Amino acid sequence: MTEGIHGERTASELQDRVTELIEQQAAISEVLRAIANSPHDLRPIFDAILDSATRLCRADIGCLHLSEEGGLRLVAIRGDPLLVGRVRSSLPVLAEKGSPLDRLVTGRLPIHIPDFAALEGDNAGVRTGLIVPLLKDKETVGMIALGRKRVQPFTDRHICLFSDFATQATIALESTRRERQYREMQSELAHANRVATMGQLTASIAHEVNQPITAAVTYALAARRFLSAGPPNFREADDALSLIVKEGNRAGEVVGRIRALVKRVPARRDAVAIDDAILEVIALTRAEAANNSVSVRTQFAEGLPRVRGDRVQLQQVMLNLIVNAIQAMKGVGEGARELQISIDAVPSEGGVRVGVQDTGPGLNPESLSRLFEPFYTTKPEGMGMGLSICRSIIEAHAGRLWATACEPRGALFEFTIPAD
Repeated sequence: MTEGIHGERTASELQDRVTELIEQQAAISEVLRAIANSPHDLRPIFDAILDSATRLCRADIGCLHLSEEGGLRLVAIRGDPLLVGRVRSSLPVLAEKGSPLDRLVTGRLPIHIPDFAALEGDNAGVRTGLIVPLLKDKETVGMIALGRKRVQPFTDRHICLFSDFATQATIALESTRRERQYREMQSELAHANRVATMGQLTASIAHEVNQPITAAVTYALAARRFLSAGPPNFREADDALSLIVKEGNRAGEVVGRIRALVKRVPARRDAVAIDDAILEVIALTRAEAANNSVSVRTQFAEGLPRVRGDRVQLQQVMLNLIVNAIQAMKGVGEGARELQISIDAVPSEGGVRVGVQDTGPGLNPESLSRLFEPFYTTKPEGMGMGLSICRSIIEAHAGRLWATACEPRGALFEFTIPAD
């Protein structure tokens, strides 16, 4: 009889343990999924960790603090709404250095408090607590804590499990930090590439700016003649003044486009009219094309949807592709030098496709397979970063960038961008 009861109890305990392990595995998968889906945003990750930890460790509340220069800052809190409200109103958002909370994590070991009543200070309705420091290279980068409304110490199993959740939080912090560093480096490279490309267009840009200025001066001289005539020709003078305003605005637009491309600004995600953005780049490179005897043709489909992305970054891609195409045709001795830029909707991919085709010498198989590799270039003075950066930008916009050799000569670069 006793053996039967013991056997039933053992089987029941085993079943509970299996269920618990399945729940833990599901919770870990949920947290890992949150880390994968939110590489730039820690809030969903912290919420997933706290939700899973409070549920599996049978806690009423969980919170997470990150270390700052001034102390520990509360960045996430989950659990019983009433208890969460009491904790928010009782605890400072920033636990300053030297405060009781800050001192608790200086030992860098998990701290189990069976009954907060034994400690001084307001416990905000929490009776039992468990605090685990977040450590990176033996340095405290934050802390994660659980609490219960009643006196009920956490088991060794709960403490071990919660320490695993603390490790996941630390991994998420480090992953986000590295992702942020990567994005900053990529932004620096992209900015350097834009400045370098604009440097190659210095003569053309000077021509673009000088044209409206020269025209404005000519109209101003004409206006003076009309006003000094006897009798003064006010109508002609007014027309000349209107043209001066027009040319001044034109010069301002050119300068504005240059500043937008060269200026360092944070990446944005806006609804972009891709055809308008590309027309601005074509206008900026018009003189460069003319100086190299390149005729530019455009073929834009009507009713194009807007795309979601960063206007400056997308213009950078077009600037690189257009300048590369013009330079590729410099060595063409015979035949027309033509640059065709096309945009059409691609319903199958839910976005638009942009093409830049030239009539240059084309691409050999080796170049075609390595074009987008960092530091690979076919130009003696090239750095080999332009196309690599372009592909990174397009992929960051959830699109694709590829190249195709054309017959009998030339190359076609195409990219797709999802619609807004």
